[in-house]
Amino acid sequence: MHKQQFVNAAFYRYVPFAVFMALIGVDEIIRFFAGQGLFQIDMTILYYLYPVKALTVGYLLYHYRREYQELEFKDLSNIPTTLAVSAVGLLVFFLWIHMDWAFSATSAPQGYNPTLLPGKNMQIIMTVFRVCGAVLVVPLMEELFWRSFLIRYIIDKDFDRVAIGAFTWVSFLITAVLFGLEHTYILAGLMAGTVYNLILYKTRSLSQCVLAHAVSNLALAVYVLYTGKWFFW
Repeated sequence: MHKQQFVNAAFYRYVPFAVFMALIGVDEIIRFFAGQGLFQIDMTILYYLYPVKALTVGYLLYHYRREYQELEFKDLSNIPTTLAVSAVGLLVFFLWIHMDWAFSATSAPQGYNPTLLPGKNMQIIMTVFRVCGAVLVVPLMEELFWRSFLIRYIIDKDFDRVAIGAFTWVSFLITAVLFGLEHTYILAGLMAGTVYNLILYKTRSLSQCVLAHAVSNLALAVYVLYTGKWFFW
């Protein structure tokens, strides 16, 4: 692949993820300085950053959509595989809510509780943003970064020459571990990253990975809204 083509191909897959993480970083910086007493702020104000993250990254994914040739949504027409992958996505959710161990958390979960916001309409709007972001935006963004770009980049810097689902122990372990470290509950994240990697190897389909991830996140959203265990958000 021509060097410029490689740069563009990588760019389209890591920039949405980088933007999302940068906005999380803004949230964390504000919380840190507020915690140091440099200023006072109602922490629920930071909830309004989530629509910014979801809309910005959603726009980038839509804008670059023609660059993601590996996203073959026709793969989902394989009904037995799609049903099996959906069941695995539910399994990830089930394991996740039982792996909320304090010793494996990077910090005390901040949580996202829209009921703390003023006015019923605003609570509903922010809940819709949170669910749509978790189910529609995050799975696409993360799977394009972790299981399309990085897992192949570790195998070959000219990653676009590497077939989707190509396996090496190094790429498998690095992406699974880093995926875990990305999340507040590290071991739960490691479990999910491992399972999504295995789906990639079994199906050779990034779309099936997106589906599993979306099912996990949707089930978690329903669970959080039903139980009020906002720390999972």
